[in-house]
Amino acid sequence: MFTEAELAYLADQPLGRLATVQRDGTLQASPVSFGFNPKTETIDIGGYRMGGTQKFRNVRSNGKATIVVDDIVSVQPWVVRCLEIRGDAEAIAEPTDSAAPIDGPIIRIHPRRIISWGIDPEGQGLGKRDVT
Repeated sequence: MFTEAELAYLADQPLGRLATVQRDGTLQASPVSFGFNPKTETIDIGGYRMGGTQKFRNVRSNGKATIVVDDIVSVQPWVVRCLEIRGDAEAIAEPTDSAAPIDGPIIRIHPRRIISWGIDPEGQGLGKRDVT
């Protein structure tokens, strides 16, 4: 599902931005910690008091989420890396197999679309692919 370069990039990054949809249709974006779970091939997102957060309730309500992980390698020349992972999500109150860096409830994203740029040194430009 992920390339070796993408997995290495995810392992190197401490923070991502999670986007969820609220009940009224507006969007919420939050900085979050995360981990790739090789057993479930998911992105597991944890945080302090995650089970009581709006983002947790949003995912429980509609099952959709996106995480963006990005950084700026250089400003001269301008070099940006980014990995956007869109997918079906679940709010898990008591996970038994979490890869999140913080214990407790998690949001688990099952990737359905992966968009990346600047990650794979062999790749050129923007990469998009659907995951089945």
